[in-house]
Amino acid sequence: MERAGGDFTRGSVARNILAQAIPLTVAQLVQCLYNVVDRIYIGHLPGVGTDALTGIGLVFPVVTFIGAFTMWYSSGGAPLCAIARGAGKTERAERLQGNTLTLQLVTSVGLMAVCYLFQRPVLYAFGASDATYFYADQYLTIYLLGTPFAMVSTGMNQFINAQGEPRIGMLTTVLGAALNIMLDPIFIFAFDMGVPGAALATILSQLVSAVWVLHFLLSRRSILRLSWETMRPDWPLIREILALGVTGFIMQATNCLSQVVCNVGMKLYAGAQRDLYIGIMTVVNSIREIIQLPVIGITNGAQPVLGYNYGAGQYRRVRQGILFMFFCGLAYTAVVWAAVLLEPRFFLGIFSSDSALVENGVRGVRIYFLAFLTMNLQYAGQTSFTSLGKAKRAVFFSLFRKVVIVLPLTLLLPRWMGVDGVFAAEPISNVIGGGACFLTMMLTLYRPLGRAAAGQEPPIGR
Repeated sequence: MERAGGDFTRGSVARNILAQAIPLTVAQLVQCLYNVVDRIYIGHLPGVGTDALTGIGLVFPVVTFIGAFTMWYSSGGAPLCAIARGAGKTERAERLQGNTLTLQLVTSVGLMAVCYLFQRPVLYAFGASDATYFYADQYLTIYLLGTPFAMVSTGMNQFINAQGEPRIGMLTTVLGAALNIMLDPIFIFAFDMGVPGAALATILSQLVSAVWVLHFLLSRRSILRLSWETMRPDWPLIREILALGVTGFIMQATNCLSQVVCNVGMKLYAGAQRDLYIGIMTVVNSIREIIQLPVIGITNGAQPVLGYNYGAGQYRRVRQGILFMFFCGLAYTAVVWAAVLLEPRFFLGIFSSDSALVENGVRGVRIYFLAFLTMNLQYAGQTSFTSLGKAKRAVFFSLFRKVVIVLPLTLLLPRWMGVDGVFAAEPISNVIGGGACFLTMMLTLYRPLGRAAAGQEPPIGR
């Protein structure tokens, strides 16, 4: 028998989402600290802070690429797991969980090998100079050792959340990040390890998080028990996981590609200041990571609630959840959008004490976040599609915003705007891509759910 706390068809939809979202937001914030704290410490290293920060920025696309595979499997397996639970198919839910772990473990080994093999040419292709490659190589060489820990701790934590245990999920990241915060100054400054110390602190923290996740999923407290039997490859289930999760993969992979193109754009148009502007873009990406976390927390909190109610045939509650998720995200993005545009120096100063980086970065921050408010449209639409298993629509809008809009603009706008054009591609894509995604979701998902709730037609198809 499942615990009542895991039944999202009971109680207020808003309360269910908030019960998931609040601890998830805390967890996401803490998860972000894994890498962000590294950047804060490194950015303030005496004498070499900017070059070292830029070097870590060059590693971003590689880290994002690894995260894309984690997202692929977890964003495919976890929603399917929630839908299976809502439909009372516990055995199927357990096999989805186990097969997701198998995918992550096998993939992590392959990714480590490929990244080590092509590390040097890839970092130079991503915009490294002789000065910044030194720091990028130091960080990535150690960071890659923690690939299995990073994939398991982040990816399998979604299944803890899908079981209605967001507090346990929050503790996964709190434990790891707290350890990272404590170890960073010890390794970087006390042991005088610099950049390698930051990477070592990170992988040790990821190891602790991974152990915590696996311990819970193997325990009796877990509704869905992890075992060797559930981990045995089930190819029809794996195909379902990959088909739905490809949305998350594309979102992350296109983020990786976008980061590479931005670095290349800075390399081409910033001239002698290319390392400085790649450093600025590193800080801009770091600011975005932090301020978007509550929105991601809300959408991730809504995902199991929407999926569970959809699986249970509670279409009216699904509609209520979509609206609540959207308006919560809108209220938050409005506040943080104004804060960043009014006080960009404050946010830049968190990551660097270099006056040149801060002063030159103000304009870039204001351009990049000009339309951040409209990012909520993308998050709400994308999450609704993914939560209800509508993979094709989610994939399309992921590609549309990043590949069709962002990438061409990042390459074309600098021809007329210089480095400002690299920053300007983001707000344009937010307005066009986010608006199109949300409008389509309302017309093809939200409205049909209303008719299904009224018994006028069957649930929407894929």
